Formats: sequence, C-alpha cells, structure tokens
Amino acid sequence: MRYRPWQRRQEALDDAGLTRHLRPLTPTGPVTAIIENREVLIASSNDYLGLANQVSAAARGTGCGGSRLITGDRKVHHELEDSLEELFGRPALIFPSGYQANLAVFSTVGEPGDLLCSDKLNHASIIDGLRLSSAVRKVIPHAQPQSVPVEARLIVVEGLYSMDGDKPPFASYPGEPWLAVDEAHAVGCLGPKGQGAAAEAGVTPDIIIGTFGKAYGAAGAFVIGPPELKRLLISQGRSFIFTTGMAEPVAAMALAGVRLATTELRQRLAARVQRFRSGLAQLGWKPLGSAHIVPLVVGQKAMALSAKLLKNGVLAPGIRWPTVSAGQERLRFTVSAAHSDNQIDTILDALGPAE
Repeated sequence: MRYRPWQRRQEALDDAGLTRHLRPLTPTGPVTAIIENREVLIASSNDYLGLANQVSAAARGTGCGGSRLITGDRKVHHELEDSLEELFGRPALIFPSGYQANLAVFSTVGEPGDLLCSDKLNHASIIDGLRLSSAVRKVIPHAQPQSVPVEARLIVVEGLYSMDGDKPPFASYPGEPWLAVDEAHAVGCLGPKGQGAAAEAGVTPDIIIGTFGKAYGAAGAFVIGPPELKRLLISQGRSFIFTTGMAEPVAAMALAGVRLATTELRQRLAARVQRFRSGLAQLGWKPLGSAHIVPLVVGQKAMALSAKLLKNGVLAPGIRWPTVSAGQERLRFTVSAAHSDNQIDTILDALGPAE
C-alpha cells in the first residue's frame, strides 16, 4: 500500500492513545464558547487580555486564543478545508503560514533511513523542514529527474519557481517515490481549476503545499494529501500542533479568495502575461519562464534598471545575491489579472529596448 508507512505510524499512535483530534468551538464571549452544542467556560486560552473578541473587532473576532488542538479550532477552519478538499479532491489542512506548512510536512513524512530528495532551487522553508527530519536528505540538481537516486523515498520540487519562473518536468520524475510539490506561486493561477502547475501538466502529486497569501489574496497556507497524511500532521506535525490557529477573519478571507479565483480571472491573467511577454520580445528582451513570473536576467545592471523604472513610475525591484547567484542579478516582474492593457504597455515603455 502506497501510504502504509504513514498509516502504520498513525495506528501506533491510536494503539497508544496518542492520536490528536480537532474540536471546533464557537466563542460566545471572551472566555465562553459553544462546543458540541453546549456552552463551556474556557480556562485554558492564551487570550490573556481578553482582546480577541472585543465588540469593535470583526464579527468573528480577531484571534483564536490557542492551538487548534486546544481552544483555537473554529468552524471557519473546517469550512476552508472542506472548500479546498472539494477543489483538489483530497483532504486539506490549513496553516497560519507557508513556512509552517512546509516545516510540518518535511519534518514529519520521512523516517530514519528514508532518502528525501530536494531540488537545488527549492524554497528555504522546504530546506529547513528537511533539516528537521530524521531521514537522510539529498539536494539534487535543478529540474534534472535523472539525478534522483533509485532508493529515493520522496522528491520535493516547486510548481513554479519564484526567481526563474520555470516549472519542473513533472512527468519525467520516477513514479515510485512520493512526489511533493510546493505550488505557492501557482495555485489559483495555473491548472484547469487553479490547482497548480502539476495539475496543468496532468500530474497528481502525493503532496501539494499551497498558499493563500498570493493569488488568493489573504494569508496562510494549506497542505493537500491523502487522509493518512492529514491525520499524521495533526498528531505529529510540530508546526501545526504548537502554534495558534489561523485568525478567523484571515480564514474567512482565504475562503473567499478560493471561491473568487475563477476561470475568468485565470484567462484574464493569461492574456495579460501573453501581452507582456510579447512586448518584451519586441523590445529585444529574453525573459525566463512562460508564466506570470517574468524574470529578466541583466547582471550588475539590475539595480540601475530598477531605479530607472521607479523614476518612470514603475516599481520592479532588482533581485541580487544572495537571493540569486552573483552574475545572475535580475528584474523580477509579476503580471496580475488586475493589470489593464494600458498598464502593461506603460511598464514596457518604462523599461524600453534591451540594452
């Protein structure tokens, strides 16, 4: 069974009486809440000053007062996870940040003796999560599936790389190891329903990590995977267990973002990307990638070009070492569905012909 190792570990927790469970509660006051249809007095919240549910705050309060496993689990969290499960077809678990999501996944899924392989250009949160794992870790060359050792247990890649704007060759990775894809820059934008770059390529990873802080316009993150993974992360994912639950207004915003990320918006984004990239080509520029992240590698001229753009009313920060290698300094443009055609043209005019 593909996920038997995770199931076996969860069964051991079940046998030892160590399985953790979520319990939604609805606050009715600063220290009272409804749990399972009855009102209780909360004597274990971290809301020390009682500010989380002030009348002047948002209708659902501002904070959860504790971990989701203590007093911080809310109905809106489950609504958001249910919405994601409907979109991706598998269970979801939300996190206050993408960093915490990656930390939980990659510090938890491996066991001693497992070999976890990570693309060289993966995000720092992936790297840090793997460093906390008890498994063996190996960095593999960027976008080179042939470099994956036959004994690999897990392969970790990003769906859309934030600095190069490229996508990995999903279909070329071996099928036996688990495949985890960080889709932070792709969810909402790519794929038939916005499920990310892997879905666009017709590939279903074992694990997907996504964020609400980019295309969905809110904050926080989520993990998609088999039921065995969700249960294991709730019981053993340290950055899920030992952190305050996502604030209710943030979860509500994320839920709205998921629902508002329509096909029409994705089509509008694709049209703006095409216009911008075509305009760059006409000006003699050779951008990397093919999606809405549009890097122009210009070397040491990056900061001067960025200053020129700003002088012309366009904010496009230069990216330099240590974010990218010396000699690979760049301008990193991002296209939005909110850009008008005129605004795209203004950016192109401000940049001017390739130097």
